[in-house]
Amino acid sequence: MKQSPVQPDIDEVHAAVEAAIETLFTKDRHLISVNASERSMSHMLAIHLASRFSDYEVDCEYNRDGFDVKKLGLSVVGDILSNQIDAVTVFPDIIVHKRGEKNQNLLVLEVKKASSNVSHDYDIKKLKAFKSELNYRFAAHVVIGLEANECIVKRIEWQ
Repeated sequence: MKQSPVQPDIDEVHAAVEAAIETLFTKDRHLISVNASERSMSHMLAIHLASRFSDYEVDCEYNRDGFDVKKLGLSVVGDILSNQIDAVTVFPDIIVHKRGEKNQNLLVLEVKKASSNVSHDYDIKKLKAFKSELNYRFAAHVVIGLEANECIVKRIEWQ
């Protein structure tokens, strides 16, 4: 019988995310200083998170809910009216979970580069839906990058 992982509390999760971001800025500053892709930064952040959540798997853009495709009921933007709700396939930037176990969804992160001009509104809606529809315990929107004067940009908005 599989043993359930130890459930970290809110302070432990917040501290782990903060520490992983600090490690990203320390060990992978080059990615940030050259304004590498969001996926590159998310990947390295996920690696740094994995060492802090040893009882869980940490995945980037994982699109499964058990064996099904991960979907959320969100307003679709584009050809469909924004007030119409459809099941939208989602690929979260980073999740901390137990693969194949629907009730072991610990953390979901959406990561944006500080240089991005894309609105964060849809990411925030997705994060809220991850919590309410897929039972993620914690969700955060993370903005990382460097300003022109090499000052670190780090914002974490917990949902």
